[in-house]
Amino acid sequence: AYFLRPGAQEVPIALNVSRDFDGRSFANRRVVAQQNDKVVLNLAASFQHREDGLAYQDAMPDVPRAEDCLTDVEAAARNPHMPDEHFQWMARPKPIELRNVPGEAMRALGFGPYTHAMWMRAAAPLPDAAVVHYAALAFASDYGLLGSSLLGHHLHWWTPGMTSASLDHAIWFHAQPRADDWMLHVMDSEWTGGARGLNRGKIYAPCGRLIATTMQEGLIRLSPPLG
Repeated sequence: AYFLRPGAQEVPIALNVSRDFDGRSFANRRVVAQQNDKVVLNLAASFQHREDGLAYQDAMPDVPRAEDCLTDVEAAARNPHMPDEHFQWMARPKPIELRNVPGEAMRALGFGPYTHAMWMRAAAPLPDAAVVHYAALAFASDYGLLGSSLLGHHLHWWTPGMTSASLDHAIWFHAQPRADDWMLHVMDSEWTGGARGLNRGKIYAPCGRLIATTMQEGLIRLSPPLG
């Protein structure tokens, strides 16, 4: 998915879907989202009939349980560097509950300064329809991912002069999620440059099963630039 223009919550979205391919194993769709007759997003989606095959996955890191981690609002309230207006924005009600894994827990597991992790789940129970849980995971996967590329620079989205925005977002689903149960999103960044940062993530179910992989490039523009 590519984000071309900012969207507006109060404006209807027109979704134009093209059925590009329907094969025996795979199907492909192209989606263009418009508001006020202007394209705000375009998307390519690939679908596959379920089948068995060779399988392995990276193990989920042994991080503290969600119940033992602070919520994002609690963590922000303990941060003496966060401006009040940014805290008020963070404290607003959200459809996704977030709990940050402490940085010292990640370092103790051998992860470097560019890696962080977050537990997340829908803030209320969801219907059983699988498509709802795929959609909720897709929505939740944007939280925190872009911030990965700021960690190594010791910057945050509330740093004065910082402008950040998602430019694109990709998700590979490996298993059906249950988005109203806890999911662990382990995120890192391997490159920044040209006012952009590349971020990636792995999303695990509480049992340790890898259910999705994420990638995102984002704008990270600091004015005036460092150095």
